Amino acid sequence: MPVKTNKILSFFAAAIILPSGASAESVKPDVLFEFCSLPVTNSMLTTWVFVILGILFVRFVLLRGGPKKVPSTGQLVLESIIDALGGILEPITGKKVYKNAMGLLFGLFFFVLMMNWSGLLPGVGSVGREQIATIAPAQAQEYKEQGFTVSELPKEEVQGDKTLKAEKFVPFIRPANSDYNTPFALAMVSFLAWFYFVFRYAGPKTLYDDWFGNKADKSDTPVLIYYLLFPIFFAVGFVEIISAAIRPVSLSCRLFGNVFGGEMLLESMYGMFAYILPLPFCFLELLVGLVQAFIFTLLTAVYIGLLTSHEDAHHEAKPQ
Repeated sequence: MPVKTNKILSFFAAAIILPSGASAESVKPDVLFEFCSLPVTNSMLTTWVFVILGILFVRFVLLRGGPKKVPSTGQLVLESIIDALGGILEPITGKKVYKNAMGLLFGLFFFVLMMNWSGLLPGVGSVGREQIATIAPAQAQEYKEQGFTVSELPKEEVQGDKTLKAEKFVPFIRPANSDYNTPFALAMVSFLAWFYFVFRYAGPKTLYDDWFGNKADKSDTPVLIYYLLFPIFFAVGFVEIISAAIRPVSLSCRLFGNVFGGEMLLESMYGMFAYILPLPFCFLELLVGLVQAFIFTLLTAVYIGLLTSHEDAHHEAKPQ
């Protein structure tokens, strides 16, 4: 593998060069070991490590043992972030739903943000092991599909029909959201949460009326036209079902594409420049990670609030 500067070194403009692997060269995660016959990948390990570190950081650094009546600086920062997000999300979901959905929404925001920013930390994608194997030409395509770089062996190292060398750097930790499994799992959590909150606070009738019901105002529409609109809106309902069904795909692809693309951009910049020049791209990735976490959370709130906030609007419209 080529020698290049670790991300954190460019971030602080240090003058040390470390060997590093290209964590974003392969879309597929790498299996590190098996636990109870289940494969554990490097992206899974990232989620475990950073979730534990995040909990410890909030518990013992920001809150320093727990929340207090007289807040510390860290508690004030955390409360300010929660209040700012709450001020945006509460009007979208409605007050009643927000009280029960805020835990999920803030959990999604901080988890996605932490996973997005994890790729800028030292060791992520740059500490791992090298996998080298001698293979036959017939195995070349199989190894290439697994992310290996295949090259010819020197004549003195040829072993029978094994004339090729397959090399691959496997990082112990890679950015979790650059593995499509993680964004898709988050999108499914978002989708199931939408399903739960809509059925609990709006009910199946509201969902049916929103998808298949006649949206025309009977008092302002001629009777014949009003009833002729029923089959049209009923047909539109199936389009609404398809739209709702593809939300997990759209949510996950948006998050995965931005994170994976950012990783590829950083890998390219570190390959071309060693020190100061990649620094703006690191700050750009900080911004992109924050924006993507906010968009993911906001869209989840919007999907929930499209149906559950109707009741709040109805109560507010009633004369006092």
